[in-house]
Amino acid sequence: MIFFPVQNNYFTLLSPFFCPVQYMNNKVHWEKKVSPEVRARSREEATGSDVLFGDYSMAGSGEPTWRAAEEEDDEGMEETGSEEEDAIMEENDEEGKEKGSQRVYMPGVTPLEEGEELVMDHESYILYHQAQTGAPCLSFDVILDNLGDNRSDYPLTMFLCAGTQADTAQANRMLVMKMHNLHRTSKEKNEEDSDSESSDSDEEDDEEKKPHLELAMVPHYGGINRIRVSTLGDTPVAAVWSEKGQVEIYDLQKQIAAVSDSQRLASFLKEEQSKVKPVFSFSGHMTEGFAMDWSLKTAGRLITGDCNKNIHLWNPSEGGSWHVDQRPFTGHTKSVEDLQWSPTEATVFASCSVDASVRVWDVRAAPNKACMLTASQAHDSDVNVISWNRHEPFIVSGGDDGLLKIWDLRQFEKGVSVAKFKQHTAPITSVEWHPMDSGVFAAAGADDQITQWDLAVERDQEQEGETDDPSLAAIPPQLLFVHQGEKDIKELHWHPQCPGVVISTALSGFNIFRTISV
Repeated sequence: MIFFPVQNNYFTLLSPFFCPVQYMNNKVHWEKKVSPEVRARSREEATGSDVLFGDYSMAGSGEPTWRAAEEEDDEGMEETGSEEEDAIMEENDEEGKEKGSQRVYMPGVTPLEEGEELVMDHESYILYHQAQTGAPCLSFDVILDNLGDNRSDYPLTMFLCAGTQADTAQANRMLVMKMHNLHRTSKEKNEEDSDSESSDSDEEDDEEKKPHLELAMVPHYGGINRIRVSTLGDTPVAAVWSEKGQVEIYDLQKQIAAVSDSQRLASFLKEEQSKVKPVFSFSGHMTEGFAMDWSLKTAGRLITGDCNKNIHLWNPSEGGSWHVDQRPFTGHTKSVEDLQWSPTEATVFASCSVDASVRVWDVRAAPNKACMLTASQAHDSDVNVISWNRHEPFIVSGGDDGLLKIWDLRQFEKGVSVAKFKQHTAPITSVEWHPMDSGVFAAAGADDQITQWDLAVERDQEQEGETDDPSLAAIPPQLLFVHQGEKDIKELHWHPQCPGVVISTALSGFNIFRTISV
């Protein structure tokens, strides 16, 4: 992974070079980059017209598509007997097809053999870009803009707000980013051959399609655990949970204006960057925390939770300030990990905790009596994240047990989820419902995977038992896509104005992508 140094707060986004794994109708597409010495074995084992194996892809037509990278590896090899070897390989391929066996790559389960590595399948993505911001960001949020909703024309432009986790407290920054000129992923990269190297080089040098990121940084003492953006009137504001135990509110107007205009950015960096301070700060939690959410129904209303099991309610007051209720909501017995306001009721929010519970609260009641519903054993251990569906009475939760669970609020008192999925092999670190499609959500895990799901998909009974591969049969039909290539993924968000676009942050940087599945 390449890290770009900070130079004049202007960054160049990277090109992808890792491999997604895409599930469609219980069929998996994958591709491996292999060394020459293991190719023969890979080809002998490769069967099935919808699975990618070794260094070539078996498309729906069953015809192999060779990649330039593999042809380069063949340079220098003796040509004697090449036709005979090809005939043997083709014979082995046909024998494999007749047997009907399939090899399926399962992320986190199927180990890569020596000399193999996953590579990018560009045809699985409509959009895919990577970006680096120096120190990694534990959390970020999308800033809504005035460029329109339901944007599907490319190139795309988007604004983000993030906070760093640097090596020292003094080195941290709150970032406002403008990512622009984000073009579609080129399908030509999957159709390249040895004669296309020069054209590929020309394409990489094409400045017109080069994506860019402009950045306005604000010094912040202490790492930023979580950051959430909202709008108060016409003013975009960010709530920042600091590792130093404070929650701060920042006005983002100057930073957004700076990244939108190069001259204003130069002026901001020279004269205003070091002067930006929070407009409000609350230190009443007495310890650090991660849980935080802005209300979708009441502008400026905020809820924050800490690692000492306390939850505080914020209400906006005159003069651009907030009144924070000093009486915490009580009910959890351990750290509060995530909070979500109801998208339909202004006084209701949900929480999850290290105590393994998910709770629903109503702020109209006294803080010590506000817990209305409880699933006391929602997961086997810590419940890390929750997301409240904007269109249906569902909450999705993710825990240290690697499980994703769907909760129907109409049946919440039973304490039993209506669905659960076990695809991730490590704790769930982020989960979020699609902002427009009520049945779709995305999740991230400590197993370096992002998964996309659709609850509306059901298993085709007519295709039941068609495969002899137990790992293939075990794939939930609701699983649409598995995205890989990031290291230590911490958070993801759907872009609410760009349908299907997912942004994620990890130790390895940011990914911005849209898959062919959503």
